[in-house]
Amino acid sequence: MRPTEINPADYDKQLAQKVDSVEQSFKAFSMPNIEVFTSAALNYRMRAEFRMWHDGDNLDHVMFDQATKQKYSVKQFPPASVIINKVMAKLVPLLKNNEVLRRKLFQIDYLSTLTDEVLVSLVYHKPLEEEWLREATLLRKVLREEFKIDLIGRAKKQKVLLDKDYVLEALPVNERIYTFKQIENSFTQPNAGVNSKMLEWALDVTQDCEGDLLELYCGAGNFSLPLAQNFKKVLATEISKSSVAAAQHNIRLNNIENVTILRMSSEEFVQALNNERSFRRLEGVNLQDYNCQTVLVDPPRSGLDDETLAMVQGYANIVYISCNPETLKDNLVELQKTHNIARFALFDQFPYTHHVESGVFLQKR
Repeated sequence: MRPTEINPADYDKQLAQKVDSVEQSFKAFSMPNIEVFTSAALNYRMRAEFRMWHDGDNLDHVMFDQATKQKYSVKQFPPASVIINKVMAKLVPLLKNNEVLRRKLFQIDYLSTLTDEVLVSLVYHKPLEEEWLREATLLRKVLREEFKIDLIGRAKKQKVLLDKDYVLEALPVNERIYTFKQIENSFTQPNAGVNSKMLEWALDVTQDCEGDLLELYCGAGNFSLPLAQNFKKVLATEISKSSVAAAQHNIRLNNIENVTILRMSSEEFVQALNNERSFRRLEGVNLQDYNCQTVLVDPPRSGLDDETLAMVQGYANIVYISCNPETLKDNLVELQKTHNIARFALFDQFPYTHHVESGVFLQKR
């Protein structure tokens, strides 16, 4: 099904198929009942990106059919937030009638928030010069009559800011609103509504955990900050320099005082923990000051590497957030040798697709 053909009447059926698929895939494990967290049926994505197609005087957002590879025009995009759809409809006619802004425009990326803030990245196959900046500034002025919006220009080895390259998301988690700086071209959870439910689930499963929390792959602090309330201290690692900077900013925005972010990969952290290597980035941080009894991992699709997998087995509690059921299953084969699966959740981050986001809470045998 093309995203433009989504029918919300099909939502419950597609979700039931996912649940059945997960149950069948993990039936070899000793499993609790799956907790299922639904998505909104429409307008659930906070970000979207489109190629731009030039045909004479016409200019269109396009996508490509996965089966046929044929392009098709996208006037409205039902998965995307309402505000993204509104900006799409307003932006293209303005670009279409501006030769400077439309020439060699290759792609447009949209990043939005629950409070209707929007960041639009215009990606080009040409250098961006002063003339482009003048026209883009005028375009932003017109768009700001209706939207809370910023524009960015991108070209090869070039990034032009008119103002800022981020949005501020206001994410509700239980009774509190968390503010997150989300930077253009960096990873963010695409489905804000399901992200809130995922964080509330993580808070629930860790509410009785003792000691401190270690988080690997922390990004901009999506889990670290809300979970800080359940632990004395949180020690989190992330390899991306921009994500670490955003996480530090988010700590200050939310007035949280018990979270420390380290710019390290999970592999490097294992080496530091085992005293195999010393790192200048650890200056001022004594790992022995932490009593981490719980570890949270949200790895890439490839899952946990062998060294990290062995390391997390030393913790009393493991919270494993997975975007790939196959690598999760492989990792659980090892983790079940030392831990029991206490909770298992399915988060429908990507409705109408085969993608599944899972959450597993494991406790030491």
